[in-house]
Amino acid sequence: MACRLADSGFTVKSNLRAPIHGHRFVSTFPTGTSYLMWETLPLCKSNHQRYTIPLRRGKTVKSVASPATEPNPLDSAEQRKELCESYGFRQIGEPLPDDITLKNIIDTLPKTVFEIDNTKAWKSVLISATSYALGLFMISKSPWYLLPLSWAWTGTAVTGFFVIGHDCAHKSFSKNKLLEDIVGTLAFLPLIYPYEPWRFKHDRHHAKTNMLDEDTAWHPVMKTKFDESPIFQKAIIYGYGPIRPIMSISHWLIWHFDLNKFRPNEIGRVKVSLACVIAFMAIGWPLIIYKTGIIGWIKFWLMPWLGYHFWMSTFTMVHHTAPHIPFKSLEEWNAAKAQLNGTVHCDYPKWIEILCHDINVHIPHHVSSRIPSYNLRAAHKSLQENWGKYLNEASWNWRLMKTILTICHLYNEERNYISFEEVAPEISQPITFLKQVMPDYA
Repeated sequence: MACRLADSGFTVKSNLRAPIHGHRFVSTFPTGTSYLMWETLPLCKSNHQRYTIPLRRGKTVKSVASPATEPNPLDSAEQRKELCESYGFRQIGEPLPDDITLKNIIDTLPKTVFEIDNTKAWKSVLISATSYALGLFMISKSPWYLLPLSWAWTGTAVTGFFVIGHDCAHKSFSKNKLLEDIVGTLAFLPLIYPYEPWRFKHDRHHAKTNMLDEDTAWHPVMKTKFDESPIFQKAIIYGYGPIRPIMSISHWLIWHFDLNKFRPNEIGRVKVSLACVIAFMAIGWPLIIYKTGIIGWIKFWLMPWLGYHFWMSTFTMVHHTAPHIPFKSLEEWNAAKAQLNGTVHCDYPKWIEILCHDINVHIPHHVSSRIPSYNLRAAHKSLQENWGKYLNEASWNWRLMKTILTICHLYNEERNYISFEEVAPEISQPITFLKQVMPDYA
């Protein structure tokens, strides 16, 4: 709307959308800018002469209006409580203030949580070795109808080997770094995971947690990528939907065996790890088949390996995936927010926590990866005491999983995630199916 105000001899054009003193102005200019200009349009009557603004002819006045800021729902305790109920969380943390740094958080941790204890480290190896051996024994003795339970135990036990290798990769297992590399390589062999390639990529995950296009763990699908190919659309809907709990298999294949994905100074160590994995497959698999046949290979190796990938996929997506946890571009990314505010602590049944060496006490691990797994609970307790209101915490439940599998799909700057159903409902039947059949217990 253009209007001359009460014989003042000028016309107001504004982008302000709210009524001002009874007048509503319609924008003809970019948001945030208003112009006062001379014009020869018919005079608009005004009943409020006291608002007359005399200006000299020939001048243009430009004013800048501050756009309204959308409120953050996480600022409200009531809304956070509602989101907890909706998403299956026990607590959703307040937004961390911008001026808090990762060093500020680390400095509040007791020095004892960083100490390496050889006895505790080798105790974790003993727990994993004995529980894995027990699992293999259970498989050998179980009737067919008890095999799923034996596989669940053995797959969880072998996940403990991964956590030991994980500590070695972070240099929190032993003060002897050569010993760490040897133990890490051996711990990864039953999983046919190449230790050094995984270590290099995992270090990047810690350095760029929840950073768009840079994090090497779970991240939202970009809309531009989704739109590239109808075949990719159908595949990724299944990958981020029904088969997401074993999708770490694709991550294992894509990220760890291609030499082109590594820097020149990393290639030598990568080749050593690949050679170890190939040797295990070339020697170990034929021995298993020779002793037990193909069915034995499936029973004793493949099914526990799939169990491990179930936990690997589930743990990692729960660690950093929720509708309220954002992924940020490099320009907006904040290390303290990503590691403390963007990581989830999730409680699992006690036997899982023991066999997997507390890997799901995950927030302190992201605050500092130098904390050994056996000190994570003490570190988490310290974080609760000093930063408790900023923490995201949950106990594993079906509603939590349902939220991740049916909502956390495509990147959206305002909402963090949008579901495939919103952008491609005609091919999102797998997501609709999950909504219908998954339990909603929290």
